[in-house]
Amino acid sequence: MPSRRRPLSQTLFFAAGFALACQSTALSAAPLTPLGWVERGLVYPEQVMVKFKLDTGALTSSLHAEDVEYFEKDGQKWVRFDMDLEDIEKGKLVKSRIERKLERELTVRGAGGTEDRPVVRMKVCIGDQLLNEQFSLNDRDDMNYPVLLGRRTLEKLGPVDSGKTFTVEPNCARAQD
Repeated sequence: MPSRRRPLSQTLFFAAGFALACQSTALSAAPLTPLGWVERGLVYPEQVMVKFKLDTGALTSSLHAEDVEYFEKDGQKWVRFDMDLEDIEKGKLVKSRIERKLERELTVRGAGGTEDRPVVRMKVCIGDQLLNEQFSLNDRDDMNYPVLLGRRTLEKLGPVDSGKTFTVEPNCARAQD
């Protein structure tokens, strides 16, 4: 049988095209700049600027809340809670009474035993990303950071560099309650 070889010029043309395709794919998939393990962020609806801890050890994000009350609205379970946060930009305490639909209950296991927490959706801004995420509600008064972002949220934000802090400023132009 006669050999069906491609001419050298055609082979080189295909090879060059393949190399260019690979190069453009590599350039378009540039790595994301890592966030620090602590960042400034905004908590909506009041747009309070607080420190967020980016915690790769936690699965679910957590938000400071006090005086959590369960109630029913339109046949669904809701929660009402106080969200008193110190705005680090304005240097003042911002007090809010928030109502949100209950997404689910979360059982947290730790050294002190187990604890059930309500989980609600809240909007937060970190960098230029506005996120509508699930947060477990917990009194974080004794913690350094009123907001903790867990892995479910972090997977949407990109890598975290444990050696860095405050790498971005919150800049979400629009958000709706």
